[in-house]
Formats: sequence, structure tokens, C-alpha cells
Amino acid sequence: MTEYYYVHSLEDYDQVMRAAAFYTFKYGKIDFVESQNEYWLPLEARLREDFNVHNGLRPDELRTVLLKSEMKHAYEKGGIKTAHWLLLDTKTRALKFSKMVGFPLIVKPDHGVGAAHTYKIETARQLDDVLRQIEGDGRSYIMEEFVPGHVETFDGITDSKGNILFCTGQVMKHTPLAMLDGDGENISYTRNMQQSDLLAVGERAVKAFSAKQTFFHFEFFRLDSDKPGLGKKGDIVGLEVNMRAPGGYIPDKMNYAYDVDVYQIWAESIVYDENRSFRDYGFKRYVTHYGRGAGVDYLHTADDIRQRFGSRILLEKTPPPSISGGMGAQVFILKADTKETLIEDGDFILAKRVVQE
Repeated sequence: MTEYYYVHSLEDYDQVMRAAAFYTFKYGKIDFVESQNEYWLPLEARLREDFNVHNGLRPDELRTVLLKSEMKHAYEKGGIKTAHWLLLDTKTRALKFSKMVGFPLIVKPDHGVGAAHTYKIETARQLDDVLRQIEGDGRSYIMEEFVPGHVETFDGITDSKGNILFCTGQVMKHTPLAMLDGDGENISYTRNMQQSDLLAVGERAVKAFSAKQTFFHFEFFRLDSDKPGLGKKGDIVGLEVNMRAPGGYIPDKMNYAYDVDVYQIWAESIVYDENRSFRDYGFKRYVTHYGRGAGVDYLHTADDIRQRFGSRILLEKTPPPSISGGMGAQVFILKADTKETLIEDGDFILAKRVVQE
């Protein structure tokens, strides 16, 4: 780092603009504006617009990566199915949609991060309650048919032409909504993307969203059972997208699974427009996130886990309460050579104490 410029609040655009103007005056034209944070995407775009930065999204291009309804259009452009959906406007249309696709339904903000303000609706009465609850809260909501599947992601980095410099993905055994509805307990593991049918679908998504010189994080459902009008068990359905590094400890898992440094790859994509250090990367091992729920009476203590797995534990973390609902109150990240081993590890780490009646 050569220099940094402190501002009291990134919410104050005048302060931020002055900082960017200072750098322009002292060092010349700005080439990149990045935050790797979903919240600041509009700020990034405004700075690019005002300082004529050519790399990255401008304000009029943000809709596709911020609004879930627009994401669906882009997925469909890439020939990728998405769940049937409706932008909520009237109760009459909502009821008509519910009769068309059936219950359960999912209602969530059209512009939102994670599973916050997301509702699973099982009956017409629940639908009526939710519509009353969200009325007038200032958000635009989207309603979708429920998809019986688990989430799989396609994560990576592209160059300025949209070529993929590195990619992998996560298999999430619990949906984000289930984690928030429950106690935060979850399992997700880094998979060998080069041996997955999701690779070809993910490549189409990268082109459809014109993901250039950026981290990307695409989310898909893989159907766990047939869904009439949507697909057969095992089919892939587009969900959402983030044009940033994947959140949580996923970058660490990517590094451990492939013996790479994804932020080094990202930096080289910006400076050299190529992946120099890890050009011939390959999958080395499974890396799994085990999130233990808050207030759960687990059979094995944290010390039991440390003693059993030893050096196979790559990270042990206690996420802050603000995010523990989606990550777990206590997190262990382990490496394993086989999928069978990671499942056995989960059986041990998440085993509950049985109370005798």
C-alpha cells in the first residue's frame, strides 16, 4: 500500500468524492473502484460514472446484479431455467399466482442480500398475513414457487474479456432459509467443479451476466425431486448472483481446496489481466464448513472435535451473532480426501445428545 485516505463515513458521498478527486489529482486517472461488498455496489458505480472509470458496472447497469427479478431475465438469456415468479403488486395477483403454482411459496425482497425478510408461505391464510406484514415497508417484493432442492454455487474470477481464470463451487446441504428458520446449523463443502455438470451451466451464466474482470458468485438450485413445470430431479435451476467475492469463509475454503490464493488471482487479473501464479490449478481435497447451532446440546464438545480431527481442522471460528444465523454459532472447517469422510465428520460434529424419557 502506498497511501490511504480516511473518510468519516462512506455514506457521505461528498467525502468519498473528495477522496477520489485527491487520488486523481495526485496519481492520475483511476482504473478500478472495488469494495467486494454487496452494500457498496451503488457507491462503486456512482464513482465510476463520475470519474469515468471504464472497468466495472455503471449505475444504469446495476439492475441485473441487484434485483432478483432482473437476475431471472439474465439467467433465462443464458438458457438457464428459473423458478416461476411474480413481482408483488396486488393481493388479487398474488392469490392468482398461488393457485397457478401451488403452495408453498417464497416471498422475499426484490433487492436484498441473503435470506433477510424472506418468508416461506404454506397456506392462503399465511399469504394474507405476510401481505399485511410487508405492506408499506418500502420494499419491493418478489414471489416465487417453492423449489425442492439444495443450493450449489459457481464461484470464480474472470479477466477483462470474461474468460474464467479460476472457478470452483460450494454444495450447501441446508438452504439459507432453513438455516435462518432453524438454529444456524449447516454443512457446505467445496467441490471439484472441473468434474461437475454445473461447470457448463456456470460458464453460460458468466456470459449471460457479462461478468468481466471480477469475482463472481452464482447460486443455483439442484432439484432433489421432480418439480412439474420446472424440471426433473438433478436438474439445475438459476437462483441469484453476486458480482463480488463469495461471503463468509468461502474464499478460505477455495484456497484450501485448490492450494491457491484467490485474492492473488484477483489482483493479477486486475494488474496483468491473467492468472500468473496459479494458472494450472487443480482440485486437491474437499474442504467443509460445519456450522453448529446456538443453544444445541451436542454430543461432542469442541475439545472432543479438536482431539479427534487434529491437523485436519483448518479453521475454527465463532461468528458474531449478526451472522451466526446463516453460518452457525461455532464453525469448524475441515479438510477430507473423500466425500464419504466429510459426511462421517459431519455425523460426529453435529451429533446431538439423546435425552432419555
